[in-house]
Amino acid sequence: MATRTTGGLSTATRPVVTARNVRRSFGAAVVLDGVDLAIVPGEVVALLGGSGSGKSTLLRILAGLDPEATGEITRAGSQAVVFQEHRLLPWKRVAGNVSLGVPGPGVRQRVAAALAEVGLAERDRAWPAELSGGQAQRVAFARALVREPALMLLDEPFGALDALTRLKMQTLFGRLHAEHGFAALLVTHDVDEALLLADRTLVLDSGRIVEDAEVPLPRPRAVDHPGFGPLRRHLLDRLGVRPDQDGAAGT
Repeated sequence: MATRTTGGLSTATRPVVTARNVRRSFGAAVVLDGVDLAIVPGEVVALLGGSGSGKSTLLRILAGLDPEATGEITRAGSQAVVFQEHRLLPWKRVAGNVSLGVPGPGVRQRVAAALAEVGLAERDRAWPAELSGGQAQRVAFARALVREPALMLLDEPFGALDALTRLKMQTLFGRLHAEHGFAALLVTHDVDEALLLADRTLVLDSGRIVEDAEVPLPRPRAVDHPGFGPLRRHLLDRLGVRPDQDGAAGT
């Protein structure tokens, strides 16, 4: 049983995913060296770390996509994964991509509802090649939503988008999370994105989680909130980024 403060409310409930002593090596290179974490229902957790720190590796392990990892993973409820690349099948139309592998009755209605939620109700018959990058990633979100996940695992889902589209997709994610209440693990290089979207930030370094901190900012979040700057500077410092290096707050 985990206790966590999320959105100002203290919760004591069974986590949707728990990892204990997770380890992963690639040859002599140790990428994860005893990672422990738990995510409770409805919580958004941002996972930060330098390039090659093992963020995407940990996400794949939590998703059950890496059988070579060791440690204990406990899951409660369904999961869905959204990658940086939309990974749509080019020979299937939008609706076919969203419904792929979805069991149960009423799939067509569920697909239509998911596409409407991401603003693509009229593009169900489109081919992936006819979509913009932002639209394709919206389809990827609809594909995750239609599975009604307890946990959404997001591997830099906005990283390949231009700045304006990225902001729109961050807003969409916030709205979908508020409406559906799924938990989420968001892998990101972007400190601003982490602070805007997450209830909690984790910093991964040398194969271990070296910081686990709440984001004590009210919602809706804004970068001009007085508390945003100090949190941003602290995270950049933990990530080893000097003020003159941060650029767009990435690492």
